[in-house]
Amino acid sequence: MIREVTLNDLDRCYEIETSAYAGDEAASREKIEKRIRTYPEGFIVLELDGAVVGFVNGGATDQVQMSDEAFKELIGHDPAGKQIVIMSVVVHPEYQRRGYASKLLNAFIEKMAGMEKQAIHLMCQTELIDFYAGHGFAYSGPSASDHGGLSWHEMTLDLSAQN
Repeated sequence: MIREVTLNDLDRCYEIETSAYAGDEAASREKIEKRIRTYPEGFIVLELDGAVVGFVNGGATDQVQMSDEAFKELIGHDPAGKQIVIMSVVVHPEYQRRGYASKLLNAFIEKMAGMEKQAIHLMCQTELIDFYAGHGFAYSGPSASDHGGLSWHEMTLDLSAQN
């Protein structure tokens, strides 16, 4: 079942985030809590047999600056913003390679289109470019961000055709 996050999901979401992302790439428990409290409509979870196994979260804005680290703490977030910036698409390692990330991403895209957002933006590692391209995201180019000490690529999905 895919549903909107609640504060009760915080500890499990933090556990998933830290088990799936390396070191500084993972969001802190405080950042995840802020995302849940600030923009629950932009945070969905996948629950199997009563346990959360993955999630997608993001923030809304009208001014997208993908390398802006402060936005990961939702500084500059505006719930009425027409641009969505995804912060995490993550599935617990025990549940990976079963199509759950695709299910979550498709549900998130559908929800944002239903909220009349114009586009979804994200940054990903090289090995995930094809995954996101398969969901309609267009490659924008290398990112100026060095989040977590890694190199990133920016991608965008235009939602105007889906609204």
